[in-house]
Parts: sequence; structure tokens; C-alpha cells
Amino acid sequence: MVTVFSWSLRYLPADAARTFRLLGLRPGPDLDAYATAALTGTTPADAQRSLDVLARAHLVQRVDAARYGMHDLLRAYAAGLASAQDTPEAREAALDGLFDHYLATAAAAMDRLHPAEAHLRPTAPETSTPVPDLSDPDAARAWLSTERACLTAMAAHTAAHGRPTHAIRLSQTLYRHLISGRHTDGLTIHGHARDAARLLDDPASEARALLGIGTAHYQLARHEPARHHLQEALTLFRRADDPTGQARALTNLGLVDERLGRFSTAVAYLEQALTLYRSTGDTAGESIALKNLAHVEGQLGRYDESADHLHQSLALLRRTGNRYLEAHALMDLGTVETRLDRLDEAAVHQEQALALLREVGDGYGEAGALHGLGVVHSRRNRPAKAADCHREALALYSRNGDRDGEARALNGLGEAARATAQPAEALTHHTQALTIAEDISNPGQQARAHAGLAETHESLANIPAATHHYERALALYQEHGMPEATTIRKHLNTLTGATGAPAPGPTNRTRPGPRLPVGLAVLVAISAQPGRVHGGQPDQGVVEGVVVSRQWTPRAPRQGVVVAEDALREAPGRGHRRGLARMREVRPDPAVQRHHGPLVARRTPGRACEGMAWDEQDVGSGPGRRESRAGQCQGPGAGCGG
Repeated sequence: MVTVFSWSLRYLPADAARTFRLLGLRPGPDLDAYATAALTGTTPADAQRSLDVLARAHLVQRVDAARYGMHDLLRAYAAGLASAQDTPEAREAALDGLFDHYLATAAAAMDRLHPAEAHLRPTAPETSTPVPDLSDPDAARAWLSTERACLTAMAAHTAAHGRPTHAIRLSQTLYRHLISGRHTDGLTIHGHARDAARLLDDPASEARALLGIGTAHYQLARHEPARHHLQEALTLFRRADDPTGQARALTNLGLVDERLGRFSTAVAYLEQALTLYRSTGDTAGESIALKNLAHVEGQLGRYDESADHLHQSLALLRRTGNRYLEAHALMDLGTVETRLDRLDEAAVHQEQALALLREVGDGYGEAGALHGLGVVHSRRNRPAKAADCHREALALYSRNGDRDGEARALNGLGEAARATAQPAEALTHHTQALTIAEDISNPGQQARAHAGLAETHESLANIPAATHHYERALALYQEHGMPEATTIRKHLNTLTGATGAPAPGPTNRTRPGPRLPVGLAVLVAISAQPGRVHGGQPDQGVVEGVVVSRQWTPRAPRQGVVVAEDALREAPGRGHRRGLARMREVRPDPAVQRHHGPLVARRTPGRACEGMAWDEQDVGSGPGRRESRAGQCQGPGAGCGG
């Protein structure tokens, strides 16, 4: 094999042969002409000519129109030639040039995308070769995305091979980029920076690396590792007397505790951070603390305080030109406005946030804005649009490995499914959300999932299951002082009765509801012992084994179609084809919207119940349905009205 390689090299020009040798030294899977120029100390045009020569000789291969890679065997052969033919100083200079190029270009990209945070990043190194033009934000984002694997490889190589400062500076340069949906890359790059800082005995740099590691764990919903690393960072920042670093660690500790439902400690952390930022005159940091404090206040139902802090934060962010965090503040403001039922304003702010987040390339925030917009659509009774937003958010959350976000999006999909009369899908989505939320210890999303399951089971007339999930949701909301507890308590009281006694399940007697307008009673199939009817009277006219009875379920109509399956399961083969009531979505008089819904059931010919009569062939709310003038049960064995 070596002989074959040597034949390929024999007739190469000297500059191409040198380029081949030095390409064997660099980490990373591929590179472009700019990086090759930095490695060889030439111009991009000269580097491109050498790459073209090597490609024709099959010593490198094109990855795409602008990038080139090298087979592992060829790379090992090239590295061996470099060790034999180039001095150690020449080899080190080549790698210094390449790594300085990566640092300088990464800094240029970050300055273009996040100019307001330039003061948090190290100064870019001087380079002797040109860097690509990244004045366009799309070009900056594309460069960071394309060089992702090379930057990660650089972090590992420099930390382990005598260039620890390069690893540290890369971590600090890319911090904002890495927390915008590149969490696993963040763990790797910040991890190498921490190791490099410890090698140099540099606690300040170690603290910044730990801040990055803790933040990545937080975004991956690994809350205990996040707390551990952020507490370590806080300790080191205090030891180094770095108030800005302390404030950053305290802010992220507050966000972790917010996720875990520890709202009082979250507020305490964030208020400490706010005080530190103000004491140093750091208006950029102050805006961040205000925004995050408002987020927690919103969770606690302190909507006026939350909105006030968000408006303060937005004013500071716009003054400093921080469009990334402005987008996040707009997203939080939209959430507060949704809870205050200011849906027009909420939609505008979520859409503004979404546009800004896409502009700066923040996939993590983009998913959050889509979720917020989906909630607004649900509140506006636009479930199809809501589902589209939540599906798109779920895809982004999944791609970023954000399990907390996945739980949010799944709950949103469950709510949209309930609104479009798809109870099976609603149960699936809420159950998936609950599983994730329990796994990551997020009580807010656990409670939201339980509430969704409760409403879905209630719409299916599964009262015991609905009661169970309402009780679980109420307990979680109450435990963490969240305002949703009030709404859930009302639902539970409606379901169980004013006394708080549990409502009977499908196999028990159904408590009769108030008399409804003719044609608008909600009919559900309930199971019964053969030969019995609701109310305990002998059955002489109702299909044996399944009784059709009136039950007032004011929340069910909003879900649309409901199929009472309990009767089918509990009385199989006993006339259930006629006795099973199918509740179908209809559009009644707007004056009685809260009672709209299902008015169909197969019955024995001529039977009437609570003002409605059905022919045997009637399966809907169209032809075949006729009103009973008597307005009550008729025929033998009357008594099914309860």
C-alpha cells in the first residue's frame, strides 16, 4: 500500500506534496481552502490549486463543492511523511495556524450573530491568512454548522496535545452558539475546556467551562448534573471574586429550580443575580435576570409583576442590541399574555419571537416560540394550526435532545387532539408527555398531562379515570403553588358534585343531570346488568345488557366525538350493536353551545327518551331522528331518563 501511495506522490509539485503531508496532521474529518491555507501558510487560491492537484491524484476526495477529506490510511501515511520530512517547529506552526484560523473565524461568526455579548468572549487571535466573509448572518450560521465536527475535534486535540488555551478560548467563544440547541456538542467542548483549565490550574476558566457544562445538562433535562456543575461554577466564581460569573451561575441555578417546581428558591437565585448585575452596572446581565425572574413569576401566576419585568427587560435588551435575548423575552411576554387571555397581543409577540429566533439560528428558542404559538391557536379554537405548531416544535425539541421541550409539545398535541375530537390520540400524547415529565421530574408538565388525561377521560364518560387524573393534577399544582390549581379544583368539583363525593363510574348508577333543551341532551351508553335499566326498574323495552341513559357532561361537547366503549367491553354479544351510543359532533343553536354534541343511539323502534325518539336505522343527527311531543320516555318499561 505504501508503494502505491509513493507512486502517487512521486510526480506531485512540491507545494502540493507539502500540503498533502500537513493535511495528515490536522484533526477533523474535512476542510476547505481557507483552512488549508491557514495550515500551509499560503493563500486560499494557492491552497485550492494544491487541493485540486491532490484530488486528481486521488490523494484527497471531494466531500462537496468546497470541502475535501482524506481516507484514514492516507492520513496516517501523510502524518508519517510530515514527521520524517518537516521539522517539529514547522509542524507546530502549521497546527497553530489552523487552530488560530478556527478561533478567529468562530469569533467573527459569533460577533455577527451575537454582537451584544462580545464582551463575554475572549479576543480573537490575529491570523496571517484570510478568513471567509461572514458579514451575512446566514453565512455565519452556515460556517458554524459546516465546521461543527472540526471545531469539536479541535477542542479534543488542543486540550490533550499541549494547547489548552485554544480549548478554553473555543469553549468561551462558542458558549451562546452551543446553548442554542447544540447541547451534546456543548458537553464535549466545555468538557475539554474544563480539563484544559484544570491542567493549567486556572479556576476562573474552569468556572466558565463548568457553567457551560451545567447549562447543557439543564437543556437536556438532566437537572441534578446541572445543579452539581453550576454549584461548582458558583463556588469557583466566588473564589475568584467574579461577580458577573456568580450572577450567570445563579441565573442558571434559578432556571434549573424553576424546571423542578422549586419556585421560591428559583426566585431567590434570580434576585441575587439581579442584585449582582446591578451592582456592577451590567445592563446586559440585568436584562437577562429580569427576563428569567419574570418567567418564574409567570409560573406562580404573578402575571402583572411578570409583564412589568419583561417590559423592563425588553427595554434594556433593545438598548444593547441583544436580538437573541429580545426574542426570548418576547416569547415569555406572549406566554404571560396568553394566560391573561390577551390572545391577539400574545400571537403578535410569539410571531415576532419566532422570526427573530430563526434569524439568529436558535433552534432551541424556535421550538419554544412554536409551542407558545400553538397554545395561542388552541385558545383561539384553531386546533389544526395548533397541532401544526406543536408537531414542528416536537421535531426541533427531539433533534436537540430537549426532553423537557418534548413533554411540552406532546401535551400541546394532546390538547389539540382533544379539540378535534380525537380522544385516542389525546390519550396517547398526554401519556407520552407524562412519562417524560415524570422521568425528568418536571411537575408542571406532569400536572398538565394529568389535566389533559382527565379531560379526555371525562369526555369518554370514564368518570373514575377522570377523577383520578384531576386529583393528581390538583395535588401537583397545589404543591408547587401554581395558579392552574383553581381551574382544576373547579373541574373536579363539577365532576364529583358539590359535596366532593366521587362520581360513580360507568358500571354504577349515573347521577341525573339538569333537564336540557329538547334535542340537546347528551346521551352516553353505560353498562348494566342484563334485564335492568338505569334507575333500577325492570327492562322491558331497552336492548338487554346495554342501557342508553341521559347524562349531563358539560365538558364533553367541546371534545366532539365520544364513543362509550365501557358498555361494549362489559356486555359483549348482548345486543351492543344497537345499544352502544355514539356521540357525534354537531353544531347546535349558539345559545346552548355548552350542551352541544352527540344525539344518536340505536334504539328499539319507537322508543323515546327525554324528548327524542329514534328509528332503528337512525345512526346520526340527520334524517330518521324525530322529536317526541311528550318530551319524556314512552313505551313499555319507561324509566330510562333516570
